[in-house]
Amino acid sequence: MQISPRSALLVIDVQNDFTPGGQLAVPEGDQIVPLINRLAGLFKQVIIAQDWHPAGHASFASSHPGRKPYDVIELPYGPQTLWPDHCVRATPGAEFHPELDLPHAQLVIRKGCNPDIDSYSAFLEADRTTVTGLAGYLKERGIDTVYMVGLALDFCVMFSALDARTAGFNAFVVLDACRAIDLQGSLAAATERMQLAGVGLIQSSDLI
Repeated sequence: MQISPRSALLVIDVQNDFTPGGQLAVPEGDQIVPLINRLAGLFKQVIIAQDWHPAGHASFASSHPGRKPYDVIELPYGPQTLWPDHCVRATPGAEFHPELDLPHAQLVIRKGCNPDIDSYSAFLEADRTTVTGLAGYLKERGIDTVYMVGLALDFCVMFSALDARTAGFNAFVVLDACRAIDLQGSLAAATERMQLAGVGLIQSSDLI
């Protein structure tokens, strides 16, 4: 398949802490890396999203005495799932997986940098008002279609896909180039939300 020059590949959170051995490992998260590298070769425009939390981030269970990972609490912007400490900036866990090979990527966009607000989406933080600037970047580059791969399908990939649609982009998720946490049915719920929003759910064979 010929990829339109107005398309971009968004590679989401393929970092050590989200792959086996990491603090918030997604099952089989490392297995998608070779496929992502292959898919990236089809795109002239590649952007990488990177979770980049300060220590003591509000989404960490360790920041809330008496709470444990996967508890849900209320923060000023709404419900927040608490996570193990992960992707703390400038630590090995926040680094990209060592086999990720995207030398032609033109932008790394870091998210979750605000200590008080989580950010699953590469477009919009969890308060749903603070933008990352990614939509503006893509529009100024003439991009109208975004393909998404990475981790985790039912959290950061899903929210990025939904926000891409809200921002006016055509959005596709390459399912076999993602892996999910599937926390209490989150994968089925994410699939339904993406379908309802008009996100295309495809396989890498649709592109390669």
